[in-house]
Amino acid sequence: MNMTPKQTVAYLDEYVIGQDDAKKTIAIALRTRYRRMQLEEKLQDEIMPKNILMIGSTGVGKTEIARRLAKLMNLPFIKVEASKYTEVGFVGRDVESMVRDLVMTSIDIVKKEHQEKSIEQIGNYVLDKIVDKLLPPLPLMASAEKKEEYKVSREKMKERVINGDMDEKVIEIEMPRASIDFNDTNMPPEMAKVQESFSQMFAGMNKDDLKKEVSVFDAKHILKTEANDKLLDMTAVHTEALNRAQTGGIIFLDEIDKIAVSAKNDGRSDPSKEGVQRDLLPIVEGSNVSTKFGQIKTDHILFIAAGAFHVSKPSDLIPELQGRFPLRVELNPMTEEALYKILTQTKNSLLRQYEALLKVEDVELSFDDKAIKALAKLSHTANEKTEDIGARRLHTVIEKVIEDISFNADERAGEKIVITKDLVHEKLDMLIEDEDIARYIL
Repeated sequence: MNMTPKQTVAYLDEYVIGQDDAKKTIAIALRTRYRRMQLEEKLQDEIMPKNILMIGSTGVGKTEIARRLAKLMNLPFIKVEASKYTEVGFVGRDVESMVRDLVMTSIDIVKKEHQEKSIEQIGNYVLDKIVDKLLPPLPLMASAEKKEEYKVSREKMKERVINGDMDEKVIEIEMPRASIDFNDTNMPPEMAKVQESFSQMFAGMNKDDLKKEVSVFDAKHILKTEANDKLLDMTAVHTEALNRAQTGGIIFLDEIDKIAVSAKNDGRSDPSKEGVQRDLLPIVEGSNVSTKFGQIKTDHILFIAAGAFHVSKPSDLIPELQGRFPLRVELNPMTEEALYKILTQTKNSLLRQYEALLKVEDVELSFDDKAIKALAKLSHTANEKTEDIGARRLHTVIEKVIEDISFNADERAGEKIVITKDLVHEKLDMLIEDEDIARYIL
């Protein structure tokens, strides 16, 4: 998490083209969180996160910026659509469930970290279990000589198992019982605990071990689950995960414009949308949310809201909610030049992805520079003529161009195929010129 804003922006530049203002704003917000953690506890509590509102049409990089940052910092991050809470009016999904989702994400992150720290212990546990099956322990009354021989044999057997020499050998192991986890975050924590109690009760009724004959190779993977359950301190995992979620968690609220009530409604309010805004307010302001792992405070969770705001505008949100998003940044629509840079300069760009996918079929695909410029130009034209879906248009356009090559890839193994400007125009010109067709196909 100790990255300067410049380093954060440099990392984002590898994946998102342009949008410098948005990158700068979010990089500063994350750096502020790091600075806050270095202060004394009393002052930490006073410093609230500066929530961000990103305004821009679809496909300009709003979600990608937030997602990449969370991945870089290894922070608990979830993306939710604000509109999902209005699907069935007031009986929609519980707004607090987004915080519970964040906790579950945090638990996964912390659990993986603890597993990596315990990787040696887990490996030794699995190895001992397998060797016990291959070389059953000696009786207690065995002589000292036999015990010494057994010790030497056991070390040799361990080496053979590690080297994979015994992978084909079949052994009988106790299969771990599948436990039922009730991770429905829309369910009240009290009810989740009751359901878990019933699950444990029914699981305890059948105590007989489920034994199965498997190869040593498969046993290595099966016993890892058992080792994780026995060696990991899940109470410590849950405690750390709760703390990390409430001090470093990020909730990305997409489509927030869909719950704004436009002034064009002639003063008529939409109770469903306004109700969701009022439900969101205490969570964004700071409140305690119950989860089955304990209480979590939302005061220091960073909320990044995003919306296109075509029909409505940020001022159509209720004033209290507006005030909780003091940092606002507008993202620029995708230009032809930006689309070209997305195809050529981003890490793991779409073109590299398609080249790698067809390499699996032994087809060497490449794109001529003029063809790439044509793809960018035609994508931009399609965005202007029909709905502007930003960089997402590139997926549709490239898929259309290489559709036949991809379909017949098995027959073209060993070939080198270059996508030319002429091929791009041949596949797309007619579709883009006819607006009616473009609306349905592109």
